Amino acid sequence: MPGGCSIRALWILNNFDAVVFSRRFPVVERRWREACKTEYESCIEDPIKYNVLPLVPTDSELASAFAERKRREGSVRGFGVRVSQSTEGSDSWVDDPITRHIIGLYIDTEEGGENHLLWPLILHVKGPYCILVLPQVEPRHLKAYARLCKKSDCGNAVGVDDSLSSLLLDLPSITGAFMVAHAIGDIITGDVVEPEVVVSASPSVGGLLDSLTGSIGISGISSRAKPVAAPVASTAPSGAAAVGTVASDAPKLGSRPLEKDALRSFISSAMPFGTPVDLSYSNIFAIKVNGFPSSELPPQDLKQPAWKPYLYKGKQRLLFTIHETVHAAMYDRDEIPDSLSVSGQINCRAELEGMPDVSFPLTGLNSAHVEVLSFHPSAQVPEQGVDKQAVMFSPPLGNFVLMRYQAICGLGPPVKGFYQLSMVSEDEGAFLFKLCLMESYKAPLTMEFCNVTMLFPRRRVVSFDGTPSIGTVSNNEHSVEWKIMTSGRALTGRSLEATFPGTVKFAPWQTQRSSSGGTVDEDSDIETDNTNNVVNIEEFLMEKMNMDLPPVDLEEPFCWQAYNYAKVSFKIIGASISGMSIDPKSVSIYPAVKAPVEFSAQVTSGDYILWNTLGKCPSVATAKT
Repeated sequence: MPGGCSIRALWILNNFDAVVFSRRFPVVERRWREACKTEYESCIEDPIKYNVLPLVPTDSELASAFAERKRREGSVRGFGVRVSQSTEGSDSWVDDPITRHIIGLYIDTEEGGENHLLWPLILHVKGPYCILVLPQVEPRHLKAYARLCKKSDCGNAVGVDDSLSSLLLDLPSITGAFMVAHAIGDIITGDVVEPEVVVSASPSVGGLLDSLTGSIGISGISSRAKPVAAPVASTAPSGAAAVGTVASDAPKLGSRPLEKDALRSFISSAMPFGTPVDLSYSNIFAIKVNGFPSSELPPQDLKQPAWKPYLYKGKQRLLFTIHETVHAAMYDRDEIPDSLSVSGQINCRAELEGMPDVSFPLTGLNSAHVEVLSFHPSAQVPEQGVDKQAVMFSPPLGNFVLMRYQAICGLGPPVKGFYQLSMVSEDEGAFLFKLCLMESYKAPLTMEFCNVTMLFPRRRVVSFDGTPSIGTVSNNEHSVEWKIMTSGRALTGRSLEATFPGTVKFAPWQTQRSSSGGTVDEDSDIETDNTNNVVNIEEFLMEKMNMDLPPVDLEEPFCWQAYNYAKVSFKIIGASISGMSIDPKSVSIYPAVKAPVEFSAQVTSGDYILWNTLGKCPSVATAKT
């Protein structure tokens, strides 16, 4: 956990801007009031002192201020840059995109009249909820931000100290507050999952089917009732032979949000008195279920960290999985270059007794052209070499992300080609795909499956006609899916060319009238009531909202629904495509133990987009040198 992080309060609001959950931490708040008192006494003549709010606002005051900011800034996150609608003192007046994530609210207190600035509030949007986390900073930091909200010039000059970026660099609590917000967001939406670690299928993995207590090696509590075993999920697509399994200790929450009592329990355990200690839900869950064992304590000369509440006991092994996600925007145009990037992470699961240290050289940094690199807090990383990076860490329990990175794909796009769609009539379009899969990719890289989906969110598909050179085609109301490679037909050591010409027919355009008599030109095909020609009120309101708002006022100005594209999904196993790798033979464990080291890698598609070559598409202008 980042040092010096304390949380004053947090709130969860629903999509009606009502506070559904809040938590305040009096210990941290007491420190804040003392700091305010000291600041007030040392700066009596400073007029900005009156903007410092000495108390955390009530839920109703915060909800009112949040709704007012959303109205003033145009959306939940706000403009992020100074526009004509910006007012002096607002977040967008600062003219920095980070104000879409770190916001300030003006609290109108009931005592009387004057607005007080509440900052910094970390804003995290997860599902239908907005999570606001207020970390403790010094009053002087709040005053510095208040001055930025009133500056006359816009933008941030390079090298100037009086900027939002330089201010945030002095606040490590911001990073901790972001981690808290994301952890709570995952919990309230039931999206608590551990990083995926793939293990080879063999008789030795039977231990994964043990109970939670047995799998993490808790001794001395065998007489207690064992929790229900978490199922072991297969990584292979349905219908294919499984080549590995996923090891996990995290409780399966499903999609149902947790109750408030469970959220309170997590907050009390993960951040007692407002200080984040361990935000791992699997650790908190294990402690709650099993308690703390009285035996098998670590040696007195070793300090057991908070993020490792139990010591593993059982068959030892060490698992590494590189998981990379490929993002691409393929234009097939001379004036717009294609965009291709790789974001990856190294997931680890260390089933090792005691508290050993693990070290290994990470290879492929030079060939992968790594642009961003970050490590788990337990890792120690010396200076980086030309193509190797020595990494040493003391592994926590369960699955964890050892490292994250962003890199360039040196092998080129795994799926390249073009997609064309032209409307031959108002309700019929002719399309053509010409793709090449796994060109320049050699074994052991293996593509397990590949699908291409044409999406039409504002038109209803009636039928399609066409036969691809390979694969099968199906459609639903708003899309046509081409399954080029299905499970059981992996592609290894060779490339594959695939074409798909055809036509697609849509339901007719309709011009409908609302009950108030206004005409609405529909971009989608909404059914009307033949008796009174009145549309479904919910669909009408959504359509009206989408059409009336100009693009610059939408949350995402370059909304994909405004353009035509096809989305590619695939999975590649066998190695990373960035060149990042771990040699199992070079992994060292101290104190030395005999533990097998397993390594696996998989690559999946992220936002992999084929833009319609014949249509409009969003792009970023590149600087000319």
